[in-house]
Amino acid sequence: MIVAFSVAPSGTPADAAHQPGDEDSASVHRAVAAAVAVVRESGLPHRTSSMFTEIEGDWDEVMDVVRGAVDAVAPYGSRVSLVLKADIRPGHTGELDGKLARLEAALASDDVS
Repeated sequence: MIVAFSVAPSGTPADAAHQPGDEDSASVHRAVAAAVAVVRESGLPHRTSSMFTEIEGDWDEVMDVVRGAVDAVAPYGSRVSLVLKADIRPGHTGELDGKLARLEAALASDDVS
């Protein structure tokens, strides 16, 4: 299974240590960094883009990591927003890269109009 998710805090942090930096009070990069650290520590295949993190594994593994990411973001606000999309395809692994390889092959072929 592949899960793409985005997690972000909103509201007032519980303490001053979790306030956004002075350079950009609307930025959530410190909170997102805490979430991505959880993903990286999981050891599961993953990638992060400017808006989402994708992670691949079985249901329990992936959902445990997502929950850990949400917990890591929680101190940065009084609430947490989670957006999640899942591709559940039993019996398939390596799809984080496999789906992209098939896409690139299709784009390189003459079959795309």
